[in-house]
Amino acid sequence: MDGSTQLKIAATLSFIAALLHVAIVIGGPAWYRFFGAGEGMAQLAKSGSMQPIIITLGIAVILFVFGLYALSGAGVIVKLPLLKLGLVFITAIYLLRGIAGLVLPFVSKHPAISQNSTTFWLVSSVICCVFGLFYFLGTKNSWEGLSITQ
Repeated sequence: MDGSTQLKIAATLSFIAALLHVAIVIGGPAWYRFFGAGEGMAQLAKSGSMQPIIITLGIAVILFVFGLYALSGAGVIVKLPLLKLGLVFITAIYLLRGIAGLVLPFVSKHPAISQNSTTFWLVSSVICCVFGLFYFLGTKNSWEGLSITQ
């Protein structure tokens, strides 16, 4: 599989994740619970607070931009600014989040970690590692075709 295909897969995964975050906002408290956002987020959504909506839609926007960078790296859309740096940064975010989530629930009692179940951390972390792997391989295998300044 070539780098362009790997980056197209990475983009698709990021877009699916972004759409899922939008669906969670639409689905409301039950969806926050089902997808493991924690009871605190579900209760805030139930009470009508804007905080879970802003956080979740913020994540959706970031994931969407990640997808655009992958499509840019694959040559599907125009080259975005700082393309190489952006793809390296996105790869690092996915892989660091994935690896951290496989470790933190077992070593940290911080409320930001303990509010979510171990199952949430393990499943979401494996997903992040898979996403990161596609970004890593796609970026690595497309590196020569990516402009240094874009």
